[in-house]
Amino acid sequence: MKEFNIHPISRTIEAAIKDKIDNLTKPKGSLGRLEEIAEQICLIQQTLNPTLRQPHNVLFAGDHGIIEEGVSVSPKEVTWQQLSHFSKGGAGINFLCDQHGFKLILVDAGVDYDIPSGHGIVDMKVGRGTRNFLHGPAMTEEELTLCIERGSKTVEEIHGATGCNIISFGEMGSGNTSPSAVWMHLFTGIPLEKCIGAGAGLDNAGIRHKYEVLSKAVANYDGADTVEAKIAWFGGFEMVMAIGGMLKAAELGMTIIVDGFIMTSVMLAASKLYPAVMEYAVFGHQGDESGHKQMLEAMGARALLHLDLRLGEGSGAVCAYPIIESAVRMINRMDSFQSVNVTKYF
Repeated sequence: MKEFNIHPISRTIEAAIKDKIDNLTKPKGSLGRLEEIAEQICLIQQTLNPTLRQPHNVLFAGDHGIIEEGVSVSPKEVTWQQLSHFSKGGAGINFLCDQHGFKLILVDAGVDYDIPSGHGIVDMKVGRGTRNFLHGPAMTEEELTLCIERGSKTVEEIHGATGCNIISFGEMGSGNTSPSAVWMHLFTGIPLEKCIGAGAGLDNAGIRHKYEVLSKAVANYDGADTVEAKIAWFGGFEMVMAIGGMLKAAELGMTIIVDGFIMTSVMLAASKLYPAVMEYAVFGHQGDESGHKQMLEAMGARALLHLDLRLGEGSGAVCAYPIIESAVRMINRMDSFQSVNVTKYF
């Protein structure tokens, strides 16, 4: 599998960052999470004067063989239909990207449909959906490698062409809360039943069926006891491409805004391969999918927003961007006590 050069972020300038933030014209700590985010962005960029450039949201789409087991209320064709919808500009992620100045990149990672050319969708198809992981691995080792490489290449090209230094990832794939729940269980140790939710709208009976299917799938696992093997056995093409994208973004020193349940499971998997990737991650929102709060807690992460979202697509990450922007404006534009001759009042 492709290797990445991701190092823990240097803390050499940490004291200088804290000193600058603490001497802005406000009581110490009074801007709360904005101060924490500003410090993180400064550390990522290794500067006291950070900038946010050309934000992008990369949306990977792919289908899942496990949907054959009735674990989702969304039929498989919704994946390609929604991907087409995104390309026309009328979906949820479209208005959010427009509102917050994000460039939306659409990638066919493995949709079970022949997407016509000329719609602005990047063709990186690895296959026409994954296999049913109830009966065997969802993807081969070669397909895993291809997904990592193609996700990495997508981010590398964006960074090189635009200078983008802050990026979010979204997904479209009917049934993809199932692999996300399994990854959460395998990589945190949280009981599987607590990792499973309604997805696109399952009722209680549907959730119970989903648990039974996924529980059997986990019991059937006979792959190697490695992170890579577990990612390949249960993952989706779009999810593994997002892993490659996140790892490349961290290698390039970019800030990664993590979206909801599915993208958090992707960051979880990525962190099991390269733990330092977490230092580049800002978690955008805590979604409404059951288990997301527990997964964030297991990762030692706190989300900026909790808006009961469960749309995916990168929507929560893009919604969180103005808060990150406010943190950067705070450290760059607020006066210091010394510069305006105001007595410290704390």
